This record gives sequence, structure tokens and C-alpha cells, in this order.
Amino acid sequence: MSNKSNAVESSSKLKRMISNTVGYGTVLMTLVMLFFFLVWPVWIIVKSAFIDTTTGGFTLQYFGLMLDNELYTSAIVNSLWIGIATTILTTIISLPLAIINAKYEYRGKTILSGLLLVPMVMPPFVGAIGIQKFFAKYGSVNIWLMESGIIEAPIDWLGGSNMFWAVVILEVLHLYPIMYLNLTAAIANIDPTLEEMASIFGVKKWRQLKDITWPLARPGYFAGSIIVFIWALTDLGTPLLVGFHETMPVRIFNLVTDVNQNPVGFALVFVVIVMTVAIFLSSKYLFGKNKYEMMAKGHVTSSQPKSGFWGTAAIYALVLGTVVIALIPHLSVILTSFADKWFMTALPDSYTMEHYKMVFNEELSVIGIKNSLFFAGLSTIVDLILGLLVAYVVVRKLVPFHNVLDSLVMVPLALPGIVLAFGYVVAYTDTAIDPLTNPVFLLVMAYAIRRLPYMVRSASSGLEQISKSLEEASSTFGASQFYTLRKITVPLVFANLIAGSLLCFAYAMLDVSDSLILAMKDQFYPLTKAIYALFLEQGSGTYVASALGMIAMLILTSCILGASIILGKKMGELFRS
Repeated sequence: MSNKSNAVESSSKLKRMISNTVGYGTVLMTLVMLFFFLVWPVWIIVKSAFIDTTTGGFTLQYFGLMLDNELYTSAIVNSLWIGIATTILTTIISLPLAIINAKYEYRGKTILSGLLLVPMVMPPFVGAIGIQKFFAKYGSVNIWLMESGIIEAPIDWLGGSNMFWAVVILEVLHLYPIMYLNLTAAIANIDPTLEEMASIFGVKKWRQLKDITWPLARPGYFAGSIIVFIWALTDLGTPLLVGFHETMPVRIFNLVTDVNQNPVGFALVFVVIVMTVAIFLSSKYLFGKNKYEMMAKGHVTSSQPKSGFWGTAAIYALVLGTVVIALIPHLSVILTSFADKWFMTALPDSYTMEHYKMVFNEELSVIGIKNSLFFAGLSTIVDLILGLLVAYVVVRKLVPFHNVLDSLVMVPLALPGIVLAFGYVVAYTDTAIDPLTNPVFLLVMAYAIRRLPYMVRSASSGLEQISKSLEEASSTFGASQFYTLRKITVPLVFANLIAGSLLCFAYAMLDVSDSLILAMKDQFYPLTKAIYALFLEQGSGTYVASALGMIAMLILTSCILGASIILGKKMGELFRS
């Protein structure tokens, strides 16, 4: 009897030891990664913003120089207004679409809902290439308007202050799906009996929307608005290609190579850090101070009211109108990539596949494709391994401070890529991983650390649906924790892991800020940097860049479709978490 109890006790100790090894080992790996590739670069920027490079003492002179320079102050104001305008417009577009798709049933709902997400497959800076063909002074729109006799002289759509709105519109057309998904998930989760009771008591629909739907959907709206605002505020590629250089990200981009000669860049990046963190915290307070809870969550059922003929017609008009407008940048890129002769005409006179042939004959574009596949693939492997471990530790509560770990891995969402990339250049120049010499390691780590939250959320949502008793049963029959994880847990969350991996891979392929700043030599150019370099070339550069943008769009579409096929209707849960 004593031998049996000793064996049980020894087995229990072994399991606890393995559990602690997994738990605390994962915590240690996560902390090391976050320290060296998040905390340390940001700390270097913050410290450098307040240290005089000549005396080594405390100073505020860089902030004074920044505020005295109109180029920097106007860039700060413009970036703020881009973020605000983008958030407001995405809300105006997304809210009615989310209400319709969460509350009504109509023919073709699945297809139309899918079409609303199509703009996500192309970064707005790629759309900026094609848009210039449509809205240039003698582009398609002006040519058509003049040929139709509507205007006599061309309108400068992309000149002067119009460039600001060109950037905002491109951001809105790309980012509204994020707001739409968050709002749809939030509204769909509202207990339908609340509105049914309100209707029984004669509460009007607009009052139900104001007093029931909005307060309960507010957390989802907050999550979407923060992502949209920070993305638009710190986006580098779109204003750079549109030609609107009076924004903070573009100013920072121009200061990267000579930051030691012009330390104002430290002050400007510090302002970006303060803005994003302050906006996140203040918005959380403003939107989260009044919380409303439900006894149950809502769900989509057959009891959803079906729209009549005119209602369906109105829904189709709204959804298709939104999709058509949102796909204008995509259409412009497609036409540009196939255009053979396109000068002073509304549409190309002839079409060709030559630009796609040039993509695979052009050394720079081939390098861009290969590098992005390699960099994004490596970063996804890092996210997959670490993300699964973090999710397992958090969901199974293997350490007492699991909630702190969960919060820590979400921190990269609050810091834009422009900040991390700038920090990497400052912190790791003249080291073994100097980005000026070879940026591969830093590019992979930048991609990985910024997409790690997606993998953690994806894996966590799968693990939360698995009963812990399955793992306990495996352990009872003598299986080790690693064996149980490999044979029981991972297969059960495999779909979530694949979908999360595809999402991480797609967004790594989409990356602009890290790619443009860290890749300084041709042989290390990722896809987005290759597109930018080709766009700057005279002659056929714009056409080849558009063809390369189309190839990038096809790769990203394949990733999103793959995740959708694997998860089916659960695809949206990746964006709800």
C-alpha cells in the first residue's frame, strides 16, 4: 500500500514539475522576447528623447526644436486628423451594415457579408498606386468627365488639401471591415430577449438602439475603433505613395537614416508613443466606465426577422454600393497591371500580360516575393509555437499570474510598427544584428512580435472550448503532459492554429512600416519594399509595381480563403476575440 501511495505521490510531483516547467518556461521565453524586441527598443527611444547627445545630460531641447518647426507640428496635427476622420467614417459605414447583418435575414446574406471583407486583402498603399491612374489630373475620372461635357478643365483630385482626403478615403476603404467585424460580433452577442421585452413595452426601435444595443455593443466598438484609429494615425505606406508627406510616420521615415545628426526624430517617435498609449487608456476609460452585463449571450437563429422585397432591395443597394466603392482601389490596380497603352484616355486602349512577365524577370520583384515568403513563414512559426504555449498557460492557468501574461502579450497591439522599427534601428545599429548590415533577424522578430496577439487569441478561443477533463483522462492513464499536448490538445485546436497561422502570415506579408524602414539593401527587400522601389522607377515602374501588388493580393486572398474554408462560420471569431 505504501509503495502504491509513494508511486502516486512521485507521479503527482513529476506532473507538477512538468507543469511548472511548461508554465514558467513559457513565461521566461515570452518575457525575454518582449524585453529585447519591445521594451528595450522603446526604452532607448524614450531615453534618447531626453538625453543631450553632446553633454549626456537631461534636456528638452529636441521637443522645443520639434515644436518650433512647422513641418513637424503640421505632421502631428495632420496625423491626428487622419486618425479621427478615418475612425468617424468607418463608424458611419460599418454601424448600419453591422446592424443589418446581425439582426436581419435576407437572401444572399452569406455571399454579401463575405464581399464586405474583400478590401482587407490589399493594403491601402497598394491601392494608392492604382488610384493615381484614376484620379490624377489627367487620369480616368477627369478624362471621362471632360469627354462627357460635365467639366471643362481637369480637377486636381490629388493636389493640395485633397491629398489629405485621398489618404483618409484609402484608409477607410481598407479598415472598415475591422470595425464592421467587431460591431457585428458585439451586436450578435446581445441577448435578443432584451429587445423583445422592450418591444412588448412599446419602446421604439431608435430608443432600443440607443439604450440597449449601443451600450451593450460599446466594448466591441471600442476594440474596433482603437485598431482603426492607431492604424490610420501611424500608417506609413499610404501617405508616402499618395505624396502626402506631412504626417508623423513619413517624417519619422525620412529621419531614420540621419537620426544621429537630427535627434528630433527621437522626440517625434516619443510623441507617437504617448499618443497611442494615451488614446488607448483614455478611450478605455471613456467607453468602459459604464458597463452593462447580460444574463445570456445572443446568437443567430431562424427567428431573425426576414426583410421584405423593399427591405432586401435597400440592403442590397447599401451593401453592394459599399463593396463597389471599396473595390475601386482594387480595380484601379488591376487595370494598371494589365494596361498596355493608357495615356489621356478613361480606360486603357489595349491590355497586356507583359508586366506580369516582367515581375518574374525583374530581379527586385523576385527577391521581394522570395524574401516575404521566407520572412513571413519564419515569423509565423515563431508565433505558432510561442502563441500556443502562451495560450495553453493562460487558459489552463499553469502559473498564478496567468492574467498578467495574457495582458503582456497584447501590448504589441498598442505600439505601431513605425515605433518598433525605428527603435530597432536605434537600439541594434553597430551590433551583431545591425539592420544596416543584415535586417533578416530583426524583420522576422518584428513581424512575429506584432502578430503574436492574433495567434494567442486564436489558440485561446480553441482551448477554451476543450474540456480539461480530456487532458486529465489522458494523464490518468499515464500519458505525459507533452504527449497529451501533442496527441490530444493540439489536434483538437488544429483548425484554430491553422487559421491563426494564416492570419499571422497574411499580415506579415502585408507589413509596411517594418519592411520599409528595416530593409535598407536590395537583397533584403520584402514584398512591400520591392513594390515601393518599383513604384519610384521611371517608365514601366508603376505598371510592374501594380502587377506585383496583384500577386501580393492573390497570396493574401488565398490565406484568408484558406482560413475561411477551415473554420467555416467560426472565421469571424478570430476577429471577435
